Amino acid sequence: MNIQSDNLQPTELDYEDFRNSVGTMDQSGKRKWVFPRKPKGKYTNYRNYTSYFLLALFFGIPFIKINNNPVFLFNVIDRRFFIFGQPFYLQDFFILALGAVTSVIFVMLFTVVFGRIFCGWLCPQTIFMESVFRKIEYWIEGDRNKQMKLDRQEWDAEKIRKRIIKWSVFALTSVIITNFMFMYIVGYEEVFKIITEGPLDHSLKFLGMVGFAIAFYFTFAWLREQVCTLVCPYGRLQGVLIDKQTINVYYDFKRGENRSKWRNNEDRKAVGKGDCIDCHQCVVVCPTGIDIRNGQQLECVNCTACIDACDEVMEKVGLPKGLIRYATEAEIENQEKFKFTSRMKATAVFLCLLIGFLGFLMYDRGTMEAKFIKPAGSTFFIKNGKITNSFIYTLLNKTNEKKVLTLKVVAPKNGEIDFFGPSKIILKGDQILKGNINITFPEKDIQFSKQNMTIGVFDEKGEMVDSFETIFEGPFKLLL
Repeated sequence: MNIQSDNLQPTELDYEDFRNSVGTMDQSGKRKWVFPRKPKGKYTNYRNYTSYFLLALFFGIPFIKINNNPVFLFNVIDRRFFIFGQPFYLQDFFILALGAVTSVIFVMLFTVVFGRIFCGWLCPQTIFMESVFRKIEYWIEGDRNKQMKLDRQEWDAEKIRKRIIKWSVFALTSVIITNFMFMYIVGYEEVFKIITEGPLDHSLKFLGMVGFAIAFYFTFAWLREQVCTLVCPYGRLQGVLIDKQTINVYYDFKRGENRSKWRNNEDRKAVGKGDCIDCHQCVVVCPTGIDIRNGQQLECVNCTACIDACDEVMEKVGLPKGLIRYATEAEIENQEKFKFTSRMKATAVFLCLLIGFLGFLMYDRGTMEAKFIKPAGSTFFIKNGKITNSFIYTLLNKTNEKKVLTLKVVAPKNGEIDFFGPSKIILKGDQILKGNINITFPEKDIQFSKQNMTIGVFDEKGEMVDSFETIFEGPFKLLL
């Protein structure tokens, strides 16, 4: 079979690249710009579908509301936070902290078993770089060889025109992405308001949007794969988490070595050659510029471009696919077929339980939160055989519905509440209300100088929606 085609033979520029540099650095330590060839194949198609779905979510979620609340909103400026349509308040931040710890455990366990699948398939950096900015680059400057030729030629009319167009489209794309990202902070209504009313009326928010846009442009026009190899802490962390049982993109060195150029009608096994024909296509398509045949490397983001490139070559030369594939190191060393082991099953079950626990934390917050605090420096007073304490109450309605509430002393019994206003408290949706009350007990019912007390908050149906335990103060009594 003759495979002398442009797709399989490295160009002279490719050989020079392989000879003088490793990864994204040349021999002098200077950064080498990576020009990956446009990938194609089964895994590339799957990744494209995943990216398009996630991009649709990114651009669509700001306009979706649940119970008239945004799905996601992280308004640090006004301290308004919504996750899956559920409002979160400063009082709920312990839940977010527990959720963050749960997420870290999830990421660590996931990486131990399934490697860096997140990096290649779900990471926003990879999705925006490969599915947005890289495609723009291919559209304007062409594939790998054309980009390398353009990069090395003098600044003539063609190069100036293409670079200006690319940088302009990059800048416009960064502005568009920034506007949508800002919708997750202030809401789409506020973003449209900034656009229609102009930046002078919203100078601080406008400057924030400009800062985001500049950061996006810098990241995807210049920093690019350096985010994955130098900046991202997850890339460093995964190096200490993976072991021989971790699934990653691996080169089957036992099958591939000794690598040698392809010769038609040659019995490679008879002459001691492996299946790798040393075509460098796995290197040419790598977005971080590494050679996967050198083993697992920090720069590998498990994007599967090398799998598709190698499978294409194997199919053309009539050799079995899978020379580069998803596998474990132990599987490669022992030449075994992939098995979904008991360890992987147990970890998957535990990860599902973690997700369930995180969901429980987010939704089991109740619809109401009440606090009753004694004013600073206040104490009790006794009148007509009754002991009275003053309290400041804070009620938080975590729903969008109006609540009509009543306060009652649940324990101990016989406690009476005097309101500085109506006894029925009307609380609008997503409202915080503060007020003052006096709580009185008969003197004979208070046995301790500090008596435990529970105050309940009841809705119109008489159901207790929240309670708060506090201390009721009285005179010191010597019990014999």
